[in-house]
Amino acid sequence: MIHVTIVSPNPVLRIGLRGLLDGHSDVKVVGEAVSLEDLEQMETEVVLLASVSFARISEFDLNDRAILLLTDNQEDAKSLLRAKARAWGVLSLNATEDELLAGVRAVGEGLWVGAAGLVSGLMRDEGRVRLIDGESLAEPLTAREKEVLQLMAEGMANKQIALSLGISEHTVKFHLSSLYAKMNVSSRTEAIKTGLGLGLISI
Repeated sequence: MIHVTIVSPNPVLRIGLRGLLDGHSDVKVVGEAVSLEDLEQMETEVVLLASVSFARISEFDLNDRAILLLTDNQEDAKSLLRAKARAWGVLSLNATEDELLAGVRAVGEGLWVGAAGLVSGLMRDEGRVRLIDGESLAEPLTAREKEVLQLMAEGMANKQIALSLGISEHTVKFHLSSLYAKMNVSSRTEAIKTGLGLGLISI
């Protein structure tokens, strides 16, 4: 069970997000807050942020919690790089219910997730993920990300990868956006080429 706290100054938005998450057996909304200051006394694994001011996010110790940010503003998303969080992700405010659930589950497992345009652009802009001397990654791929990369190198489409690994297509997309960011690439071709060069995959 993943425990989620929704943080937003907008009560209508909080109600809407709770409505999307409630009713799923593995996700439970355990609290709501208006701002990050209100989180200190709450027991939660995932913090779902929407329409919150992020200017001071680095001042908050999130106690090994994961963050899922809903925004369409990359400047807001950049604040995540300063956050003291176990894992984080970023999705559009217009994310579907399936995307929202997949995002909560993924960050709950400690993954970097999110919309490819926001995440990969964000990581490249901040220089957090770069190849070191052309030999290694600053942030290693997870075992699952390596599996996805290998199957992609074998020519499988997202749906085929999902079937092969027994996961949803949405989860495959999240894994792809995460490995793209870690490898500092923006396409399948670049990812495969870099993976081959680093010895992460074989074809």
